[in-house]
Amino acid sequence: MKNLLLVLLLGFASPAFAQSPEAKLAQLGLTLPPVAAAIGSYVDVVRVGNLLFLSGKGPRQSSGAYVTGRLGAGLTTAQGYEAARLVALLQLAVLKKELGDLGKVRRIVKVNGYVNSADTFTEQPQVINGYSDLLIQVFGDRGRHARTALGTNALPLGMALEVEMVVEVE
Repeated sequence: MKNLLLVLLLGFASPAFAQSPEAKLAQLGLTLPPVAAAIGSYVDVVRVGNLLFLSGKGPRQSSGAYVTGRLGAGLTTAQGYEAARLVALLQLAVLKKELGDLGKVRRIVKVNGYVNSADTFTEQPQVINGYSDLLIQVFGDRGRHARTALGTNALPLGMALEVEMVVEVE
């Protein structure tokens, strides 16, 4: 009887019984936005073996407009954090379009975040935490990743930030 109980407990703790990423998004009250056409001569994602390389995306709002401006000169760290969450949702939409099922994500490997920053702004990591925190909420430990968070003096279209990532898939 003890062994049966142990097997049942271990079975329910297995990844097969874990909540799907799509269910976690719904639980968080989040929906994935439509994937807009690329704004340049590139594609949204390139697959090499079991790795997906996602092109940089900016914080596009539901209106289609981007969150623009510079952190530390008009935008606060909290506003940047929320903008980074928008980018994470856009990247998840790209993954969903490519894979059909976010459950095929094995691991978020690497995230590179670029923050349009005033010269004295030094809170780029706190801004990109908005992106990272959402991935961890959706994927759990599979969402923990290596990361770079850099300040830059300008980004395309005046976007507040841009984020790219590398993802391991089944």
